Amino acid sequence: MRFLAPARLFALALSAVLLVACGGRATRPDDVVQAADIPSSFDVTILADKDSQFDFNGAPLTSEDLKSAFRYRLEENLPMATVLLKRGEKQKVKKEHVVAFARIAYEMKFKAYVEEKDGTISQVLARTRDEQ
Repeated sequence: MRFLAPARLFALALSAVLLVACGGRATRPDDVVQAADIPSSFDVTILADKDSQFDFNGAPLTSEDLKSAFRYRLEENLPMATVLLKRGEKQKVKKEHVVAFARIAYEMKFKAYVEEKDGTISQVLARTRDEQ
């Protein structure tokens, strides 16, 4: 009976790895390009926060919580065409922030922009693995 428990755990771990490996259409924020048509103002501005979270209207949110907040804005017919991610007060924009932000922008179909530390604004373009 003791031998079956580790074997079951190994099989479960192996199936989880296989599920992650063929996870489907993951987005890749490979393209952060200098945007030629940067809007003069943005519909929403969010800040990078610690632990790969985002600061939205003073509340620290995970990427899933941020997506829910954006869905609420869409349901209430609030503008969501352009969103800017800026450096937080104590946190710089990390790759994890950009990846999560790009996925949300791709899924919710809005234009995503990132403000670099030197003040330049770039557009984040996400694409699926199939679009390479």
